[in-house]
Amino acid sequence: MTGDLRTSAPRRRALRQMGALVLSVPVWPAALPSARAAAGSGGGSAASILAVRVWPADDYTRVTLESDRALAAKSFLAAHPDRLVIDIDGLELSPDLRELLGKVRPDDPFIAAVRVGQNQPRVVRIVFDLKQPIAPQVFTIEPVAAYKNRLVLDLYPVQERDPLLDLVREKEAAEQAAAQSVQDALGELIDKIGRPQPSASEAERAFARAPAPARPASRPAGTVPTPAPPAAPPLKEVAPEMSQAKLDRLIVIAIDPGHGGEDPGAIGPSGLKEKDVVLAIGLKLRDRLNSNPKIRVMMTRDADFFVPLGERVRKARRVQADLFVSIHADAFITPQARGASVFALSTSGASSTAARWMANKENAADIVGGVNTKGVKDAVVLQTMLDMSTTAQIKDSLKLGGEVLGQIGKVGKLHKGSVEQAGFAVLKAPDVPSILVETAFISNPEEESKLRNPDYQDDLVKALATGIARYFAKNPPLAARHRSL
Repeated sequence: MTGDLRTSAPRRRALRQMGALVLSVPVWPAALPSARAAAGSGGGSAASILAVRVWPADDYTRVTLESDRALAAKSFLAAHPDRLVIDIDGLELSPDLRELLGKVRPDDPFIAAVRVGQNQPRVVRIVFDLKQPIAPQVFTIEPVAAYKNRLVLDLYPVQERDPLLDLVREKEAAEQAAAQSVQDALGELIDKIGRPQPSASEAERAFARAPAPARPASRPAGTVPTPAPPAAPPLKEVAPEMSQAKLDRLIVIAIDPGHGGEDPGAIGPSGLKEKDVVLAIGLKLRDRLNSNPKIRVMMTRDADFFVPLGERVRKARRVQADLFVSIHADAFITPQARGASVFALSTSGASSTAARWMANKENAADIVGGVNTKGVKDAVVLQTMLDMSTTAQIKDSLKLGGEVLGQIGKVGKLHKGSVEQAGFAVLKAPDVPSILVETAFISNPEEESKLRNPDYQDDLVKALATGIARYFAKNPPLAARHRSL
């Protein structure tokens, strides 16, 4: 017994030393959660959705999921009925993600409804029920400007709209509406002339005996309704040669409101966004120019959605535009900067440091707005097309810019009294005279207030339209641009 005790004492001392060694091994608390997560379903906590945005437009609808970390997504199309299915890995359902259900508008051209569900642990499935077949593009954008990681879903139509056909149909609809208005006014005038008018006393006695029967508010009392004219034929039934003749006689002007959608542009001191004010000015300019039956305007965007710079150029070239006018309201690093500017393209360097700074800022729009660089099949060919701008195009652009600048100077202060030049990507249509108009500095509190004022917008629009008219008076458009439907 005594010998057992003597031999057990060293064992006890060895066990105590081993226990001390175990307790002395450092344990890193930060490693424990990740170890538990790795042992769970997929490693790491789920990404958090920061914002969900939907940008519907006739051209395409964009859906953006902004998150605190990059998302990985797989997509496929299903038919009968048409659906787009997106599976997003490393994500769990959240209230922010469920907001997507309420952000789709009933008038969205492509999306009928959205369903969101937890398809698998840490995999969210989003199903878009579609109104028409689409050619989707799904891509990610790394953090830039005020945005974190973005997963972008662009829903394009399988068959792209023909912008020239749209212009012809728009012109024919306007002509039919104008003809109908003239016919209605002429019919009412004939009724007044051909029907004897009762004397005042007779009219008073008749009114006292009985109330006048109900009549349309727009037709004078005592007239006989004119027979309704025969319905105009559908626009698609107009003879192709007639449409082609009207098309050849048209002056086509491309109006390009800058930024849009994911790209707000510059933001004024009180929160006015450049993309909103230039769209308002662009739409007013379109309506004013379209009032001339010989002019038809193509808008690169007519709503709040993003259009890449190269696509703006392509749209102008597709309609063989006679002019291209891009409208902006930029900001500068100090609020004191003020005044309007007009820019034309330069292929040999900017005319000033400010012009170079402005061009670099505007050319970064694609980075902020979000372009699917993988979707460009041949970036070299695209860049070559943009670099084909000719000396003649730049010369005409300077003439146009001079006329517009002269008229804008009558509305407000000019930042510089001559047309400046820089390498603006949006001005690189090789066969279309193109200018970029900075209507004012939205970063200047006084000018931001003016840009918000509808009356000031109207004055700007009048100046732009007058400058364009003066340019055409001195430089008639080509007799035939060989446009074809």
